[in-house]
This record gives sequence, structure tokens and C-alpha cells, in this order.
Amino acid sequence: MQPGNIPVPGYLVQTPEGTNILIDTGWPESYVDEPQAPPGITLEINAEDTITARLASIGLEPADINILICTHFDDDHAGNNSLFPSAKHIVQRAQFEAAESGHPRFRTGHPYLSNSTLQYQLVDGDTSILDGIDLLETSGHVPGHQSVLVHLPDKGPVLLAIDAVPHHAYADGPTRDILPMDMDEKEVRASTEKLARIVKERNVGLTVYGHDTEQWLTLRHAPHYYS
Repeated sequence: MQPGNIPVPGYLVQTPEGTNILIDTGWPESYVDEPQAPPGITLEINAEDTITARLASIGLEPADINILICTHFDDDHAGNNSLFPSAKHIVQRAQFEAAESGHPRFRTGHPYLSNSTLQYQLVDGDTSILDGIDLLETSGHVPGHQSVLVHLPDKGPVLLAIDAVPHHAYADGPTRDILPMDMDEKEVRASTEKLARIVKERNVGLTVYGHDTEQWLTLRHAPHYYS
């Protein structure tokens, strides 16, 4: 996203048992040819950076994804959910209900919300979905936003903050800026503090912020990975 070279990431977690877990699917692939950016933003999406192309670069296709963790239904995180009908889509109930209610924030998500071929699993609050993969309810940016804590054998706990903390400069709950797309300031600050506590209590060695231009340059990108 411009200005600022702001990354829009998705994440793949592969378990020793062969389960493929995708976290978020990015802007709709149709935006490569017809970008529809929010006001004040322009999009630069190359065909090789669509979710299907990135998966193909490491030998996977949408049918190989077993679980899709939907952190929330903003277009830059859920724009290609419909491409994964064989995956179980896990989303916080509060987020699903907010989108289903017709809230204008999620209006463009109706094609995948109303897609009867998609399998939804609704969760309430902090939930462990597999050994070493914890969903953390972090409302504020939207109702029912969720972050993800992944426990890796060598790296240890890795926190994917997503949009609960989109940039390292916003990691302090009481003092952080509240962004125009954040829906509830009180919940944003509470969720930021919650993640800070988890980082300390669980000895998280790496926190990946949702849209952090500076941090993105330092991270490993597929086909490289953390283990």
C-alpha cells in the first residue's frame, strides 16, 4: 500500500503432521488489474504476489490448505477467502456476526460470507486450535479481531499481532495512536496491553506487526521460513 511501501502479509504454518494452516488471504486477486483502494491509499499488487501465486511458489495450491484462520474480514485480510472452499475457515463469532449484520465496514465481504461452499468454525475468545497454535481475541480494530500465537520448535513463540498492533510504534497500549480504521479506542488499547502481557508471560521472541514497513524488510519471506 502507498504511500509508505506498507506490506499486506499472509502467513503459512505447516505442522509436522502435514496440516497446512493459512492465516489471511490478502487483497482480492482481481485488484491486480483493477485495484480498488480505500481513500488516501493506492495499491501496488504484482501478479506474483497474489496469495495463489505465493503458495504456488512453494509447491502448494488452494486445495492443499486445511485450515484458514480469518483474523478479520477487512478486504486486505480476507479478499480471497472464497478461493479456499476445502479449508475450514476459523473466525471469531463476534467478527462473523458483525459482518453478517450488514455493517458497512464489511459490505464488500458478502460474496464470501454468503458463499455456501465455505466451512466456518466460529470461536469465542482465546482458543487453541491445534497443539502450538493459539488464537487470541484482540477486538478494537474491529469486533472479534484475532491475533495468532505460533509455538515453533526452534524459534519458540512467535506472535502475529495482525491489526491489533499494525506497527512497532503502536506497541504501548496507553500511549499508542488510534488509527482511522480502528473502531473502538478502549478495546484497541486493552488488546494492545493484552498482547504486551502475553509477550512477557510467554517469552515471545518475535512479534510480527501487521503492516510494519520497517520490520517487513528484516523478516524472512517465502520460500524462506522460521522453524
